[in-house]
Amino acid sequence: MERDERQAAPEHIDLKKDEALTLRWGDGRVSRYPVGYLRKMSPSADMRELRSEMDRNPLTVLPTKMGGHEGPIEAASAELVGNYAIRIRFTDGHDTGIFSWGYLRRIDPGEEGAGGHGDG
Repeated sequence: MERDERQAAPEHIDLKKDEALTLRWGDGRVSRYPVGYLRKMSPSADMRELRSEMDRNPLTVLPTKMGGHEGPIEAASAELVGNYAIRIRFTDGHDTGIFSWGYLRRIDPGEEGAGGHGDG
């Protein structure tokens, strides 16, 4: 486990299923992750591979399961995984991404240089 994966859990977690996940960290930082962004940045193996392929070829075709979903993608549910992560199930059926606190800190869309394609 990478050093930043041991990031302390946020002090406050708020998920608005049709909008965003908002976290307030112990250092006072507030991070807001739109649901669509979280779906795109899922640390699951299949999404890491898809992001890598899209980096190599911007014309990559999205998988049917992801591309065939009707309407906006929302969070169907979420659950804490131990004291190190949150697992989000999306309305398009994707449910294999476990977002560690360190990974979420690293991909914070409000941070300069965020959105990296780390392993999660």
